[in-house]
Amino acid sequence: MNRTIPLILAVALFMENMDSTVIATSLPAIAIDIRTSPIALKLALTAYLVSLAIFIPISGWMADRFGAKNIFRAAIAVFIVGSVACAFSGSLPAFVVSRFLQGIGGAMMTPVGRLVLVRATPKSDLVAAMSWLTVPALVGPLVGPPIGGFITTYFTWHWIFLINVPIGLVGIWLATRFLPETESMETPPLDFIGFVLSGLAASGVVFGLSVVSLPYLPPATGFTTVGVGLLSGALYLMHARRAKNPLLALELFRNQVFRSSVLGGSLFRIGIGAVPFLLPLMFQIGFGLTPFQSGMITFVSAVGAIGMKFVTALIFRLAGFRRVLIVGSLVAAASIAIYGCFTPQTPYVLMLAILLVGGFIRSMFFTGVNALSYAEVSAEDTSKATPITAVFQQLSIALGVALAGGILEVSTSIHGGSLTLGDFHTAFFIVAAVSAAASLSFMRLAPDAGNAVSGHGRLTTPKTLEPARSPGE
Repeated sequence: MNRTIPLILAVALFMENMDSTVIATSLPAIAIDIRTSPIALKLALTAYLVSLAIFIPISGWMADRFGAKNIFRAAIAVFIVGSVACAFSGSLPAFVVSRFLQGIGGAMMTPVGRLVLVRATPKSDLVAAMSWLTVPALVGPLVGPPIGGFITTYFTWHWIFLINVPIGLVGIWLATRFLPETESMETPPLDFIGFVLSGLAASGVVFGLSVVSLPYLPPATGFTTVGVGLLSGALYLMHARRAKNPLLALELFRNQVFRSSVLGGSLFRIGIGAVPFLLPLMFQIGFGLTPFQSGMITFVSAVGAIGMKFVTALIFRLAGFRRVLIVGSLVAAASIAIYGCFTPQTPYVLMLAILLVGGFIRSMFFTGVNALSYAEVSAEDTSKATPITAVFQQLSIALGVALAGGILEVSTSIHGGSLTLGDFHTAFFIVAAVSAAASLSFMRLAPDAGNAVSGHGRLTTPKTLEPARSPGE
């Protein structure tokens, strides 16, 4: 397998994934400089997520219309401009707008990068290629906080964004030099109504869940926004049934393999999305560690994620998608539940070992579920599948953080005090149960599902869209 393409794409995606988490550590310093409060500044984090939710659905159409390689390079350029704007922002409104601009670039980088990889890689090599592309999503949220703390402490927060300039320019050059040329395709007119409704649906849910617990805004704002998002989503479903070329091709969900990968992967990400939020807080509030100390502990999960890249393809080839994803989701959920047993007396060596194993399993799972999404999707439908998978990923991660925050709030309200170690333990047990529920979706897969991609056994499953099965079948 040619690793050049996935590694080039992974560099750009790492820049995005790390940047989206590195800012969290630097919020107090940024707030002082632009004369606002850290709580108010969290609106900038939300603005980034909202931008992703709005523009991800049109990424597939843009890639088909103007060429995936061209859009990928343009997305990096937009991300660079947004990064520079963030570094020079002197007020809260300017910073929020700059983060929104960054999000436009990020919304195109992730799904279009994955689309470039899928189109340039034979299906038999897709698991190995996806294993390298999955690294940024796993490593970025873990290394972001300690890197952000280091840069802010020993330099200045502006460099968090300015370092994206040389990285992005190198990424554009590498993409120009090594990525295969992609021709633009004949595309139907943009489904503008679908774009508006899908944007309102995804951004409404993401924004509402992100701000529902922010003291800066009344809770009614978050609940109302979520309601608008859900209503817009229902209207989109009605629109998609009548539209000739809907923006999000929901008919792909008639394919059992695609449906299981998206829905099962989303359930799993809800639990995993809560971990980068809960672990650092537990180490700092429950254990009394510094942000840098907690970041160095959680970093071992990133080591596990990278190490798993070298054996993932072999595991799926030996055992197949169905078996690995069922067992992997249960084992990974168990590792999250074990985090709920950590105390200040737990030996650090034991905690590091458990975090390392968790990183191994999550890396294997995400590689598999990402590859399975395209296993039985035709080449001409890959641009339709990409934005759907990306939208569900963003929604599930936002749900994970909202669920974790909600559990902590309910737990503290029950005992009427400040956060305790027991509150974090409760949260870990609940989000682990949500992740474990993902295994039910994969149990519905045929034993030979995705064998053309994994190389396991003999392929007998047809690669065309299948009608949805009723629950009794």
